[in-house]
Amino acid sequence: MSRIVLMDEHVEAAVLGGAVLGGGGGGAMQRGLDLGHLAVRIGHPVLIGSEDCEDEKVLVTCSGVGAPAAKKAFVSPRSYWRTIELLQMHSSSLINGLITNECGGNAIVNGWLQGALLDLPIVDLPCNGRAHPTGVMGSMGLHKKKDFVSVQAFAGGDPEDNTYIEGCVSGSLTETSALVRQAAVQAQGLVGVARNPVPASYAKANGAPGAVSMAIDLGMTMLQAKGQGEEKLVSSVIEYLNGEIVTHGIVQNLSIETSGGFDVGHIEVDGHVLTFWNEYMTLEKKNGERMSTFPDLIMTMDGESGMPVTSAEIQKSQSIYIIAVPKEHLRLGEGMRCIELLSDVERVVHKNIISYL
Repeated sequence: MSRIVLMDEHVEAAVLGGAVLGGGGGGAMQRGLDLGHLAVRIGHPVLIGSEDCEDEKVLVTCSGVGAPAAKKAFVSPRSYWRTIELLQMHSSSLINGLITNECGGNAIVNGWLQGALLDLPIVDLPCNGRAHPTGVMGSMGLHKKKDFVSVQAFAGGDPEDNTYIEGCVSGSLTETSALVRQAAVQAQGLVGVARNPVPASYAKANGAPGAVSMAIDLGMTMLQAKGQGEEKLVSSVIEYLNGEIVTHGIVQNLSIETSGGFDVGHIEVDGHVLTFWNEYMTLEKKNGERMSTFPDLIMTMDGESGMPVTSAEIQKSQSIYIIAVPKEHLRLGEGMRCIELLSDVERVVHKNIISYL
């Protein structure tokens, strides 16, 4: 892959494909479009492949942490830039490049604005090729390195509402991630984050190389089908990802609660039940038969437009498609292979996860 100067068409495609790969989470498409278009207007963000990044280069993960459904969630462009400044102040290594933590309608463009402002490349080495609920899941297995000290900078909230907060914490990966999540709560729902400088060699071995390009390619495919009706648009996703349309029906029941910086709940559609913890975790028939389990990709698409709809955006009585893609067809990072991390999912959604993997 050669260097790609990212432009508006890349923003549109990345956000659309990224939203699907978000699997119900990964942030709202409109936020991703706004940030992506801003990035290409104020600078020249560049995407490079993992093969074009030297092993010794230091890469930093950019992310957003919080509950997408929070009513007052707010992160300004300056806040995203501020996270890099704070992290560099507290890091002994010079930052050479930026990577996103995951795919999603917003998450896929994580780092694009910072890259444009600071003239740093975005490397096609996401921590994960789908979205996931916890920071540890998007840290490429660093929690298994006993001597690793996590450094995480965060900024977010609305200064006009006196909810702005920023800071930098260091310590164990689990504890620092929990502190950043709490900062998101204090900021009324969301903070931008820059974290965990690592050599590119580590990201190559433990991340999801090529996942940004995959999102862009999927988005381009969807854009070509967009004017041909919702069924054609949904089918284009299924064909690209080698998945299936599980059902098409009306949302009969919907429960969502924002707690601890997460959106948690369930959705019932046409005899099927989805649980979510930001992202969709399980898909079952009402008789309990399991059909798909995280980190398989479970996603909802609007029944009238065919466009991706996150768990935070679903409305009761809405017509939706439910699609499912086996995890083998995704580009997943080490965090998705760490079975011990999935015990938290079981605790939150009250469903067996590990026994289905």
